[in-house]
Amino acid sequence: MADWDELAEALADYTENCNGNARLRKMQRDWSRTLHFLCVDTGAAFSMEVERGEILATPQGHVGAPDIVVTSDSETFCDMFWGDLNPVQKYLRGEITVQGSQEDVMRLDAISYVIWPDG
Repeated sequence: MADWDELAEALADYTENCNGNARLRKMQRDWSRTLHFLCVDTGAAFSMEVERGEILATPQGHVGAPDIVVTSDSETFCDMFWGDLNPVQKYLRGEITVQGSQEDVMRLDAISYVIWPDG
């Protein structure tokens, strides 16, 4: 089980890696969304503000109205954000759930393949 400090560290690394990935930024340049994340094991909640493919903020708690809601356990989120696992398999097994439009779910899938091409 991961606490908020561990989640925040993983999110910071993920943000740096995503924002520094030129291919991903170009691919997502027309994508602006608010994502809410919920850890089912700890109840921790956090948000991600994405503007034209750039992650602007990852505050603790749910901020704003979500376009996408992602639910899993805290360790899975940490492993995902640190790149230790590809979330696609966990999603296919139902260990990660995503609520949002079909287009947004497909975008998240595409992001996964750019970040974790061998998954």
